[in-house]
Amino acid sequence: MGHHVHRDPELGQGLSLPGTSDIAVQLARRQRVVAEDWESERAIVVLGAGEPIPVPGRGDRTYPFHAHSEYFYLTDRERPGGVVAFDPCEGWFDFVVPASREERLWGAVTTAPADEGRPIAGLEPWLEARSGRPIARLGAPVRQVASDADLEARLRAPLNEVRRQKDDVELEASFFRNGADGVAYDTIVGCGPNSAVLHALSTSRRVGDDELVLIDAGGEYRGYASDVTRTYPASGRFTSEQAAINEIVRGALAAAIARCTAGTEWVDVHRTGALVIAEGLVDFGLLRGDAESIVAAGAQSVFFPHGVGHMVGLGVRDAGEVLPRRKRPDDEFPRLRIDLPLLPRHVVTVEPGIYFVPALINDSEFRARYGDAVDWQRAERMLGFGGIRIEHDVLITDGAPEVLTERIPVADPVNPS
Repeated sequence: MGHHVHRDPELGQGLSLPGTSDIAVQLARRQRVVAEDWESERAIVVLGAGEPIPVPGRGDRTYPFHAHSEYFYLTDRERPGGVVAFDPCEGWFDFVVPASREERLWGAVTTAPADEGRPIAGLEPWLEARSGRPIARLGAPVRQVASDADLEARLRAPLNEVRRQKDDVELEASFFRNGADGVAYDTIVGCGPNSAVLHALSTSRRVGDDELVLIDAGGEYRGYASDVTRTYPASGRFTSEQAAINEIVRGALAAAIARCTAGTEWVDVHRTGALVIAEGLVDFGLLRGDAESIVAAGAQSVFFPHGVGHMVGLGVRDAGEVLPRRKRPDDEFPRLRIDLPLLPRHVVTVEPGIYFVPALINDSEFRARYGDAVDWQRAERMLGFGGIRIEHDVLITDGAPEVLTERIPVADPVNPS
C-alpha cells in the first residue's frame, strides 16, 4: 500500500456549531476516506470499542468508560462491547451489545434501539461467512478474532493519517467554550525540585516562597483532549535565575511554534527548539560551544530531555507515529513521539522545557559523552531549581500556525501578574 497525503475537499466546510447532521456528514467522510485506503488490501477489518473495567471491591461500579479512539473516530459512540467492521466488497457493518431493560432503567444507555446497529451476536456468523480471508483487528481486542500483526500495521498507518487532519467537528472551539466533560488526564503539579519530574505525582510537600510551580493540565470534551503546561513562581515573581531560564524556554517555544507550518518536518520543529535552548544555556553558562555543535552532539538533552511535543486529539497523544519506512535510532535520546511532515489541520503540542534532574546530571554515561560541553559543577549547584516547561496546543493551517491555548496566561518576569 502506498503512502500518500489526503486532501479531501469535504474536510472543512466552515461549520458553525456542530449538530447531529454535521457529525453524521463527517462520520460518513471519515469512513469513505479510510475505505479508499483499505480496499487495496482486500482484507476484513474489525475495530473494537473495548469493555468497561470494574472498580475492585465496589460492587457493580466500573471506571468511566472511554471507547478506543480508533473505534470512536469512526462511530462517534461510547458503547462498551461495540464492534465496527469493514468488508471491502460490501462496506461498513456496525455491531453493538443490545441494551438491557436494567441499563435503560438506570440511565446507562440513552440511544434508541433503532440507532444502535446490529446485535453483537451477529458478528460471529458475519465473520464465518468471510472465513479464509485476511483479517486485521484494530481498536480494542475483539474476542474470537485473530489478526495478522503486519496487516494491522499496514492498515493502521492510513487510519492514523486520516485521523491526524482534524475536520470541522473536531476543531470546533464551541466544544471547549461550552465546558469540558472532565480532565483529559491526571493533572500534574510539581513544585520546587519536583517541577523537574516530567510526570510528577501528588505529594504532601509544602511549596516554598521562592520555588517554581509547574502545572500540566487539560480538559476533555467527547474524548477530545487539550494539553497545556504553565510554570509560575510561587511568590508571584521570579528570582533572577528563574527569570533567565524562563526566558530561554519562552524563546524556544516561540521559535518552535513559528516552524509549525504545512510541509515542515516535525524533527525540524524539535531541532529549532533545541537550538534556542542550547544557545540560551551557553549564554547562561551551563553549556559550552556553539549551539549547532551542541545539538549535533545532543548535550542540550541533559537539560531538555524530551521531544518538543506530540499530536493531540482523541487523547493527549493522538495518532502520532514514525511514518512507515522511517526509522528512529534505537538509542535516540530523547525519543521523539512523531516523525512526519506537518499538514493543515494537524493539531500538535509544542512544549519545550529546561530541567535540573539528578538522574541526568549525575549520570556517568552522560558525563563521559558530553564532557566539557557541560559545566557539571554549575549544573550540580542548580539541582534544587526544579524545571520550567511551557506548553501550547497549536493548529497547523495553510498559513501561520494558530495557537489554540494562547489565552491561558504565561508567566512574564517583566510584567508579573
